[in-house]
Amino acid sequence: MALQKFSTLTSGGVPVEIENVDTDQIIPARFLKAVERKGFGDNLFRDWRYDNQNNPIAEFPLNNPAYDGEIMFASKNFGCGSSREHAAWSIYDYGFKVVVSSFFADIFKNNALNNGLLPIQVSEVFLAEAFSEIAKNSATTFSVDLPAQSIKIDSTGRTESFTIDGYKKECLLNGYDDVDYLRSIIDTIENFENK
Repeated sequence: MALQKFSTLTSGGVPVEIENVDTDQIIPARFLKAVERKGFGDNLFRDWRYDNQNNPIAEFPLNNPAYDGEIMFASKNFGCGSSREHAAWSIYDYGFKVVVSSFFADIFKNNALNNGLLPIQVSEVFLAEAFSEIAKNSATTFSVDLPAQSIKIDSTGRTESFTIDGYKKECLLNGYDDVDYLRSIIDTIENFENK
């Protein structure tokens, strides 16, 4: 499945200031019935976004119209728990392109990268400043530069670098999943086989 290319992004941020968010909170198990990557965004954080009568819970950030953007800011230890790939699917399907945290569970981080979602791990200090700037002004923007591997809080100018596997970076820049990448180097593979 071809993914959207990702290079740079300037966007508002949506704060989910809760530590130890596990994949069952991101997408509850009862919604894991489809095998396509579409439709999962409707149930992202379902049990936090809606009450038992399916009414939106106003104080949850995704229900607050003041917050808008393609960057989610999450507290420490985001994506822990089970290895379900649907967690990354639901975040991407909702419309987020980037998730920022001070720590990601490894399996979630890899699932995100495999599905076109950029997980950016930053320092606790940078994350605290980002949350503070969003609290001051919900329209605060952030600039992500994947080629330069940096993220900036536009209101303060504070910039931090992030690391990313070179192969995964190339895939995001080109909108490739693993199969697309192999197709892109088919000539190289065939030449190797012929030798």
